[in-house]
Amino acid sequence: MKTKKTLSLVSCLLVIVMVLAACGNNQEKPSDEQPEQSSETPSGDQADAPAQVLKYGVDAEPVGLDPHTVSSSSSIRIFRQIYNSLIDVDKDMNFVPSLAESWEQPDNLTYIFKLKEGVKFHNGREMTAEDVKYSFERVLNPETAAIGKSYYDSIDTIDVLDEYTVKFTLKEPFAPFMTNLTSLYGAIVPKEVVEKSGNLMQTACGTGPFMLKEWIPDNKVILVKNPDYFVKGEPKLDAVEYYIMVDESARVAALRTGNVDIIKLPASSIPLIEGNADINILEYQSNDYSYVGFNLDLDKYKDVRVRQAISLAINRQEIIDLVYEGNAKVTGFVPEAMGRWSIDYKNEELYQQNIEKAKQLMAEAGYADGFETTIAVGLLDDINATGEILQKQLEQIGIKATIQNLESGQYVDAWKNRNLEMMVGRNGAGTDPDRAVAFFFSSAGSANVWGYSNPEVDELCNQGKVIVDETERETIYKEAQKLIVNDVPNLFIASPMEYYFTRTNVEGFSPTTFDAENFRNVVIK
Repeated sequence: MKTKKTLSLVSCLLVIVMVLAACGNNQEKPSDEQPEQSSETPSGDQADAPAQVLKYGVDAEPVGLDPHTVSSSSSIRIFRQIYNSLIDVDKDMNFVPSLAESWEQPDNLTYIFKLKEGVKFHNGREMTAEDVKYSFERVLNPETAAIGKSYYDSIDTIDVLDEYTVKFTLKEPFAPFMTNLTSLYGAIVPKEVVEKSGNLMQTACGTGPFMLKEWIPDNKVILVKNPDYFVKGEPKLDAVEYYIMVDESARVAALRTGNVDIIKLPASSIPLIEGNADINILEYQSNDYSYVGFNLDLDKYKDVRVRQAISLAINRQEIIDLVYEGNAKVTGFVPEAMGRWSIDYKNEELYQQNIEKAKQLMAEAGYADGFETTIAVGLLDDINATGEILQKQLEQIGIKATIQNLESGQYVDAWKNRNLEMMVGRNGAGTDPDRAVAFFFSSAGSANVWGYSNPEVDELCNQGKVIVDETERETIYKEAQKLIVNDVPNLFIASPMEYYFTRTNVEGFSPTTFDAENFRNVVIK
């Protein structure tokens, strides 16, 4: 087995998928058919050269392509190739240029960015400081319903100093500001395209290495090389084609036959591939975690003793062994991959299975005989399998859970509108503890959909945002983690290893924790 391990951004908040109709008049075919001959195959003098087209067999249809409003991993993996942020992070989590070539911070409220000149949107127009101003104002506009609005709420004003210089002035010091600018929640988009289409759900126009060519619902998404990409010599590929193949066995078969070049599978699938001389297995530790969310509007889940009892009833290691073949770590919402920011969750009292104490807490809460509930799951195998194991584990304390299999659209609606009792999902923790903690669990957090509120946690999150000293921030966020673990607004379960399987003729692909799908230097040999 060939393995590669480093650090990279898995940006995902949630692993959710939803099927939308999209533009294009092409005739559809069943999603698990093998890909056709690529439309980008070379001809003429290049006919003998390998087609520089990466075919990616994926498990789900994109929800939409608006980087400001969509958090589904099925969409992120596509629009991360289309859009850029102002700055980025390298494998060591240092800030590096992206659309901004340089920046300065005259004081703790002011950030001035000098943009790269000559960067073009995919419609051919040059990107300027006005586009940066427009993009962030769009995110901050409540009518946009931007998923990352709370990332940038600290912005007071955005001023265009000249065609290539933009100044952000904050309302107060905000320590995560630079980190948040690396997120595609702040992707730079062209105003005219948004206004023409009304949104960016079914169209796309960024500055990234690849451009949207077509999206055939339930079939494929084709991205083609941006010939004007601002990084010289990139991308090396002519196209990336995403084939929607819901069935895992279909993706495996397509990889074995060479009909696709790359797929992503859980650890349980390694035996299906291992030993095949034509396939490489690339692994990295994710920054994701699986969780179970509670609807805190319901009386039974308002009682913290019930939530604590459930935490004590479950066996996280058993879930890891059965769902991830042991290739995951017991985790909280600040995974071990975030290094010093994370506490040692596995030694927390509520992480130790204790059925007798769990029963005692249930009795104290008035549920000695347990109760009935539902566990909502989505389309992803690990989420569904986790739900089934939880169902059995909860029987030990009298909770009779029914698995609620939701279609992608129903799943999204249930998460957004709290139309659920319990829900299994996955989140991405990001690169700063403000996202991992405040984004999900402060009262004002954009992704706090559970109804959780703890004034102590809110105060700690407010302190962590404005204190610049890293040692002080570490103490603050670790204290917040302890409070949240004790309150159990979610059960936090596992942070899995992630696995890509590629044909051996795919070179230049090295997935890492904070840069998982960088295809810019990929070549097909």
